Amino acid sequence: MSAFFDAALCLPPYSIDRATVLYEAAEKLAKPDQSSLGAAVYHLPAPIERDGFTTQDVLFANMTIGVLMEGNVADQLAKRYELTPETSHLLGISSRGFSRLLPDAQQSMKEMGLISIIAREGDALKGKTLLACEFVDAADRKAMEAWDKEAAEQK
Repeated sequence: MSAFFDAALCLPPYSIDRATVLYEAAEKLAKPDQSSLGAAVYHLPAPIERDGFTTQDVLFANMTIGVLMEGNVADQLAKRYELTPETSHLLGISSRGFSRLLPDAQQSMKEMGLISIIAREGDALKGKTLLACEFVDAADRKAMEAWDKEAAEQK
């Protein structure tokens, strides 16, 4: 089950093939809860602990694989995994977020978009923090950057 935690840390970097393998493994362990976040959340039969953090929930959403950590621990995750504060909260699920782009050598789908490790917490996550490997395609990234720029200009 530690493969799910590895995937949230982009170990190895996100790929559709890797996501499919992990999704199929999760399907064998639990039935998904699809009631919130527009995601499939699988409650694992046993907790996974690493680096002082605990999770028992794996999340798959669009091009994201993650784990829901117990508690609001985005600050601690950011410190441990060298993430920097996000400027955008466009998607609304988080009120506090951190991220780090993977180095160029680990951007396996660079022609289509970029892969980051993210940590986000907020009311929608109900006392949990999402730690995930997230692929954002080039068009979505460009739209988010334009929205951020427009929001900054309105301040």
